[in-house]
Amino acid sequence: MENTQESQLAPSRGRKRKKGLIILASILIVIAALCYTWYVLFVAGHESTEDAYVDGNLVQVTPQIVGTVTQIFVDDGDYIHQGQPLVNFDPSDADIALQTAKANLAQTVRQVRSLFNNVEQAKAVVAQKQIDFSKAQTDYQRRKQMVEVGGLSQEELSHAKDEVDSAEKALTVSIQQLKSQEAMTYNTDVDSHPLVQSAAADFRQSYLNQQRTKLVAPVSGYIAKRSAQVGQRVNAGTALMTVVPLDQVWVEANFKETQMKEMRLGQPVTLVSDLYGDDTVFHGVVESLGIGTGSAFSLLPAQNATGNWIKVVQRLPVRIKLDQKELAAHPLRIGLSMKVVINTKNQKGQLLSESAHMLPHYQTDIYQVQMSGIMQTIKQIIQSNDIADQ
Repeated sequence: MENTQESQLAPSRGRKRKKGLIILASILIVIAALCYTWYVLFVAGHESTEDAYVDGNLVQVTPQIVGTVTQIFVDDGDYIHQGQPLVNFDPSDADIALQTAKANLAQTVRQVRSLFNNVEQAKAVVAQKQIDFSKAQTDYQRRKQMVEVGGLSQEELSHAKDEVDSAEKALTVSIQQLKSQEAMTYNTDVDSHPLVQSAAADFRQSYLNQQRTKLVAPVSGYIAKRSAQVGQRVNAGTALMTVVPLDQVWVEANFKETQMKEMRLGQPVTLVSDLYGDDTVFHGVVESLGIGTGSAFSLLPAQNATGNWIKVVQRLPVRIKLDQKELAAHPLRIGLSMKVVINTKNQKGQLLSESAHMLPHYQTDIYQVQMSGIMQTIKQIIQSNDIADQ
């Protein structure tokens, strides 16, 4: 009886086991298909790293002259516009130097005008000496004729000849003096004379130093690392603060050298910041691929010519340009961590840039503004001190 029951249960158990194996195999096939699909869509043709950080331009504000800080208009975190005042120095020394340079320019204009007047005087002297010489020659010829007819002695004729020689020498001297005076003013006028140009250059330098007592923002951005203090005596080139234009930031991602094979310029990039979380996704493109590893450009490069060498996978910096609209909506700060994924499926881009940029990437014109109006001021000083223009 028991054998009959066991024989009936055996086929039933076999069928259940077979059905379970089929179900398990189906589940495994579905999982494998899902894994393959995930790999094709999200892994294959993509390279990712979390060794990426926000970078940008750190524009240091440094004085171009020595000065004492008297006013500070900004503090860390303030937003400033290009050309906005940041720090003022005590202008006393610069004002005195500017007044001295102005007086020197005025005096030089007067001296140069006197050089031109000396030329006219020398010309008048030459004309007078020519008259004296002609008169002496005429007198000599007249006396010579009188000696021939016995009207004058030979001695008086000798005195007349001496007067001719003396007049000729005086004429020669006056001509040399004229040439000397003309050499001081040759091919110039008062405005273009070297002495006036030198004095004008000194005035421009003093004017520029006076303008440089007011430090203005070279670019628009946010203030960081302010170290300037009221009363501080600073030298030229001392960093007083940093201006960070957050609208110009980029991401520098450090990829392993084994990940760089398929990377090309212009490939699309998706980025996630720890600051905003996974819900905020940034987009960008590969702007440049590293020219050298970080260790190659370090202060102390690695020395691998040793017996105990261990291979270490190197990393190369990849610069990623961010979408400006997304950056404006979600501003990033310098140094923030980013997770970067580069889509490497498109291989049409270049490995390295082959075009040269002829225009500047970044520039400022605030220093040109400092010199505006200076030429008109110099012209007015020259005109007011040149008697020929009055």
